[in-house]
Amino acid sequence: MSTIGVLLADDHAAIRVGMRMVIETQPGLTVVGEAADGAKAVDMARVLRPDVVLMDLRMPVVDGIRATREITRAGWSKVLVLTTFDHDSYLFGALRAGADGFLLKSAEPAEITAALQRVVAGDSVISPEVTARIVAAALTSRPSVQREPDPVDAAVLPLTDREHEVLGCLGEGLSNHAIGRRLGISETTVKTHVSRVLAKLGLQSRVQAALFAGRRR
Repeated sequence: MSTIGVLLADDHAAIRVGMRMVIETQPGLTVVGEAADGAKAVDMARVLRPDVVLMDLRMPVVDGIRATREITRAGWSKVLVLTTFDHDSYLFGALRAGADGFLLKSAEPAEITAALQRVVAGDSVISPEVTARIVAAALTSRPSVQREPDPVDAAVLPLTDREHEVLGCLGEGLSNHAIGRRLGISETTVKTHVSRVLAKLGLQSRVQAALFAGRRR
């Protein structure tokens, strides 16, 4: 199996040192670079094209949300947010920016390395501490959550029947493996359908697709 390259983006050197130790003790993972601010993270992602960026949110020069948006829109890398801040403005800001996952720094080392691998494999990863808030926001219109217009008109979705099924599964937070088992298709086929759903709906990540699907229920 090929090695997964990780770019660390955090303004605290001690955090980067700790994350490097965690990541490089895991077979199949390696740190390809470190960035102390969001602007540097964007530049390094453009040059290095890591498989995934482990992104803090509160950083100087350019914050992690803006850096995530630039990286995901350009398609340079997946982004897994790792932060101490779980306020709704950070959580939903990061997900709307295209982050593929959101973890708190209180997560165990094994959770972080497993999340990096899952994100690269095409799954989304959300910290259990904030999952309930995402579900609530998707199913209800809470005033505290600023909602943006859907990328496409929900009444005229340009999806095939199978893609509608995959979108529904994403709305339930299912992994590629679980979607494949439910629909009786391979994980490779699931990944193809997910990619097409994201492209047709103008979304950057499966997390955004899950939020989109939840709002349509």
